[in-house]
Amino acid sequence: MISERTKAGLQAAKKRGQILGRPKRLTNEQIDHARKNIKTGHETEAGMARLYGVDRSTLHRALRR
Repeated sequence: MISERTKAGLQAAKKRGQILGRPKRLTNEQIDHARKNIKTGHETEAGMARLYGVDRSTLHRALRR
């Protein structure tokens, strides 16, 4: 019964437009900015990750999306 109520609550939250799960660490604007700077050679992936305060693997994963 608990799992049924949990699932119903999650469905209701989705219908209200709430975003479920862990929040994104980087915004789309930050990802676009990082992608542009890396592509033009102004900065490295590690440098951009340091600038945004995230791990290099987090930035790399975001760039692959």
